[in-house]
Amino acid sequence: MDNNIVWHCATVTRERREKLNQHKSVVLWFTGLSGSGKSTLAHALEEQLHQRGGRTYVFDGDNVRHGLCGDLGFSAEDRKENIRRIGEMAKLFVEAGVIALTAFISPFTDDRKNVRKLFADDDFIEVYCHCSIEECERRDVKGLYKRARAGEISDFTGISSPYEVPENPEISIDTENSTLEVCVEQLLEILVERGILLQLTRKSEESLSVAH
Repeated sequence: MDNNIVWHCATVTRERREKLNQHKSVVLWFTGLSGSGKSTLAHALEEQLHQRGGRTYVFDGDNVRHGLCGDLGFSAEDRKENIRRIGEMAKLFVEAGVIALTAFISPFTDDRKNVRKLFADDDFIEVYCHCSIEECERRDVKGLYKRARAGEISDFTGISSPYEVPENPEISIDTENSTLEVCVEQLLEILVERGILLQLTRKSEESLSVAH
């Protein structure tokens, strides 16, 4: 790094932003095979958090590749860089007091570990969306698995490129056999347990009591 580049310390701190938002910031890192429900679950959780007054943002794998990572392909090296960039971006959002949700296959253990190292232990929640490849292929709304098996897509996770299952995720969600509502509730519970949503929960309860 250039010695002329110095980190500027702002007067508006993460703690002040969290106090304004009435919740703590954190990153929920959704990982799993294509079709395992990462994006669906991340957006459904964001909707519930938004309704509670939460400050949130979902980094969706496809959306990010339209801009920030539009110059990257799907080789192992490009995937590594893709995850590195998202990790650094998510870190900035956590500093901004936002609940960041990232929905990426992120198939390699080392890449996910490198992202985890960017955060304090309490700031990173790895969410493994557990779903069999058979079910993912059955869903296959984009037709990607079919094209991958036909040899039209190279380096496709689960077919021609490996997916390394997380060893110790903070939470494993059975997106194959559980309803979306149940999955979202499990995530809300872990956020409450960790004290991320304590104030939001109280605010929501107060609003309900006033309404009644």
